[in-house]
Amino acid sequence: MEGPRIAFRIGPIAVAWYGIIIVGCAMIGAWVAEREAKRRGADAEHVWNGLLLCLILGLVGARLYHVIHQWDFYRQYPMEIFNTRHGGLAIYGAVAGGALALWIYTRYHKLSFALWADIAAPALVLAQAIARWANYLNQELYGHPTTVPWGITIDAAHRIPPFDDLTQYPLDARFHPTFLYESLGNLINFVLIVYVSRRFADRLKDGDLILLYGMLYPLLRFLVEFQRPDAWKIGGVATAQWIAMVSVILCGGLLIYRHRTSAALTPSEDSQG
Repeated sequence: MEGPRIAFRIGPIAVAWYGIIIVGCAMIGAWVAEREAKRRGADAEHVWNGLLLCLILGLVGARLYHVIHQWDFYRQYPMEIFNTRHGGLAIYGAVAGGALALWIYTRYHKLSFALWADIAAPALVLAQAIARWANYLNQELYGHPTTVPWGITIDAAHRIPPFDDLTQYPLDARFHPTFLYESLGNLINFVLIVYVSRRFADRLKDGDLILLYGMLYPLLRFLVEFQRPDAWKIGGVATAQWIAMVSVILCGGLLIYRHRTSAALTPSEDSQG
């Protein structure tokens, strides 16, 4: 299973599949968010009006996280910081940048940040599910060697040490498709978030769905990270796993607190009348 990086060329300019998929995911995500906004009775025009700001800050955040991760390389080749044609965008940074953009936009237009974060939640996780295929086309973010039938081959030029040793890991060696695990997991998360948003609509508060996302995706990422040989680690634990643990605890704690508090403030039937 191999895919070319370049989709087509316009003169000397090579247009990569990575960029096409990322832009396509943004459009699909905006379309889903537009439908969700209409379902909630919100002004869907805000989706498209705020999309560019979210994209810009999302890309800046995604790239910044990656550059910090790979700082040993980028301090030697600083101009490569601006070269995103071959990937190098981190989802946690993208979410942080996008969240900042949404906060700026909603504050400027005097909108509810929590409401619009909920509107964005299903769109975000679906876009992530699709965007992971860009990593496959770039032959990056693969896992450890495996013999499972769905393992993928990786060109020698795109392998990280020690897998670039062809005497130990020949060209037909297969690796776990971690991009696929995360893509499928995010599709499941998308279904769960949409289900919860419909099934428990009368019990949800603004901000609940984005908090649910803040539990589901980090939990998925925590598990997938065990198959990431290139993981950025702190104290022997992948940085993404540290972030995941903090996110799950904070978002889960906030969800429980918000609903336990509201339940305590709601008078029981025995106390009424």
